[in-house]
Amino acid sequence: MPPQPQPHKPHKFYFFYGHRKPSQNRPTVHGGLFSNRKILNPKPPPLENPNTPFNLQNWDPDSPKSLAIPPSKTPCERFFAIAKNLSPIARYICDSFRKHRNWGPPVVADLNKLRRVTPVLVAEVLKVQTDPVICSKFFHWAGKQKGYHHNFASYNAFAYCLNRSNQFRAADQVPELMNMQGKPPSEKQFEILIRMHIDAKRGLRLYYVYEKMKKFGIKPRVFLYNRIMDGLVKTGHLDLALSVYEDFKEDGLVEESVTYMILVKGLCKAGRRDEVLELLDRMRSNLCKPDVFAYTAMVKVLVAEGNLDDCLKVWKEMRKDQVQPDVMAYATLVAALCKGNRVEEGFKLFKEMKEKKYLIDRAIYGSLINGFVANEKVGSACDLLKDLIDSGYRADLAIYNSLIEGMCNVKQVDKAYKLFQVTVHESLEPNFMTVKPLLVHYAEMKRMDDFCSLLGKMQKLGFSVIDDLSKFFSVMIEKEERIKLALEVFEHLKAKGYCSVSIFRILMEALHRTGEVKKALSLFDDIKNSNFKPDSFTYSNAIICFVEVGDVQEACACYNKIIEMSQLPSIAAYRSLAKGLCKIEEIDAAIMLVRDCLANVTNGPMEFKYTLTILHACKSGNAEKVIDVLNEMMQEGCTPDEVIYSALISGMCKHGAIEEARKVFSNMRERKLLTEANMIVYDEILIEHMKKKTADLVLSGLKFFGLESKLRAKGSTLLPIKNTNPVANLEQYLLSALMKATDAESKTYAVCRMIIVGLSKMKDNFEPFLGLPAVQGSNQLSSNHRRLN
Repeated sequence: MPPQPQPHKPHKFYFFYGHRKPSQNRPTVHGGLFSNRKILNPKPPPLENPNTPFNLQNWDPDSPKSLAIPPSKTPCERFFAIAKNLSPIARYICDSFRKHRNWGPPVVADLNKLRRVTPVLVAEVLKVQTDPVICSKFFHWAGKQKGYHHNFASYNAFAYCLNRSNQFRAADQVPELMNMQGKPPSEKQFEILIRMHIDAKRGLRLYYVYEKMKKFGIKPRVFLYNRIMDGLVKTGHLDLALSVYEDFKEDGLVEESVTYMILVKGLCKAGRRDEVLELLDRMRSNLCKPDVFAYTAMVKVLVAEGNLDDCLKVWKEMRKDQVQPDVMAYATLVAALCKGNRVEEGFKLFKEMKEKKYLIDRAIYGSLINGFVANEKVGSACDLLKDLIDSGYRADLAIYNSLIEGMCNVKQVDKAYKLFQVTVHESLEPNFMTVKPLLVHYAEMKRMDDFCSLLGKMQKLGFSVIDDLSKFFSVMIEKEERIKLALEVFEHLKAKGYCSVSIFRILMEALHRTGEVKKALSLFDDIKNSNFKPDSFTYSNAIICFVEVGDVQEACACYNKIIEMSQLPSIAAYRSLAKGLCKIEEIDAAIMLVRDCLANVTNGPMEFKYTLTILHACKSGNAEKVIDVLNEMMQEGCTPDEVIYSALISGMCKHGAIEEARKVFSNMRERKLLTEANMIVYDEILIEHMKKKTADLVLSGLKFFGLESKLRAKGSTLLPIKNTNPVANLEQYLLSALMKATDAESKTYAVCRMIIVGLSKMKDNFEPFLGLPAVQGSNQLSSNHRRLN
């Protein structure tokens, strides 16, 4: 047999042959030895189905997915994304900056490893850096190299870097730096700075750069002049733009149409009609007649300012120049005239468009329909609706809402209901604005059966009926004469089960606003007796009502309910309750409420903020400082009220400066900020509060030394503190205990004797506010002291 050929050994699939077994860390490689390699992921991520049909009705532009912002990259990810486009040496320098973070010897050591850093390399690094400190140090370090000179690219990159870090003032000094280093700036450098300030809308800084440009003797081109004037006009510095225009003419430059339009827009926005017409005449004399786009821009500016007369004047000038307005110009002017209650003039322009066979969009029809409805010309509005449909358009919901409201205003409610049925039939998804006029006029016409049937129709269409009824009652109580009607409708609906806490709250607010506080409180009682649970807003309204009728205790109970719900009262409820507590002389509770309000709300009432300021000023015991605070408060437009005066009483009594408090009250009386009667009342409150504080202090001393239980054990009874003279009551209380004390109880005896002696001294100091004559007080204290001895 002939020899058999040796079987060919299969190649082992090494890297050279381009095949490997796929793994997580070694993806499959196809290609030759070192070229045409293609790396494939063994497990590609699942792709979403791109063929999902888009449904416009299900699209919500305000949905979280539409508004989702892509997650921001980490600093490392941003660096590596930028580093892909850098040269190796620039990447090395940027990596050194990122690694060391601050400029110092390590960074300089890394830079010294390089043979030379060229201006092109400096510009490349500065374009991607964001730290202005490191960039400035690097820029100046590069300039110190032997034989090195920055070029325009590196200077421009340095200016961009500073501006990117909001160091625009430093960027404005780059031209001076260039001049010092023997590289005079050109127009391009100033153009860069001007563009930066225009983008950031810094008009005054823009003019500053322009003035600096003139100092360097550089005359801008027409293009740059236009940019400067446009930036000044857009930032509201028209006078500066006109001064730049004067320089423009002094330089002998010729205006372009863009130059004129920039100035015309600024003058239109400022309402300087005569100068606009003068500028238009100058344009015509220079054979630079405005075109339709220029006139449309002028019309838009004047419409935005609400200047319809000047807008029509410009329209006449456009006719004078035989410029044919386009659809945009017509639409802008028609919408403005309809909005400005000049719908007849707008309708004339609409007829012109019809004659010229322009394509009239639905927005123009909507503007005219709204204008006719506002003038109660519903017939003309319906004719426009018919014309709209005949033109092949489909009326939108806003047009139907306007027509329904107009028909209800002219008492054609049944026709309005038919239009509502049309919106349902055409699947326009009517909302509350569609049914609001129907509900209001059904209520005014006492057609409650139709009212309830409309509510049933709304419920079938998926309306949130209870929420819409809350909006309905909010509309009803806007006019004071309809509040009584709103209550009648509410009683009728309550019997049919259409009721909620929000409706109760809205009606309570309306009744309180009209001064019928008792009716508002009766509604609050109805809520508590029903299955509904009042919310914090309802309790807040109840607090205000209870304070006005003088029932502060119930108001405090409502406040406690709100706190139990882990909610906060309204600011109006805080203010009302604080004033109510001050009126019943519960000053400590009122101050505590003020502190609670300022600790929980974002922006508390001004008088509450000044309450704490006055309490702090009272620590000095100086009336002048308190008066200064009151003067500052009145300059801020805040008049002193019960809370402020109560804070003054509390602060002065706490620091024993009662006479200083009286000086403040006297000052307020002299300036006619406080009546004589109120001054007497506050003086009495001051005396009573000081008595209470003094008695509380002594009783706290007895409890602190543990004497109260021993004195009670001897049969002494504590007299009530609310008596007219609490200090005298305490003396009698201690003396009765001392008479029963034995010699063995020397410690108790000594402490009681010390307290009575202290009371004697205290009484000598506080005679002005204790209400006792000086002779009587001293005789009583001396007799007590003799009995003690």
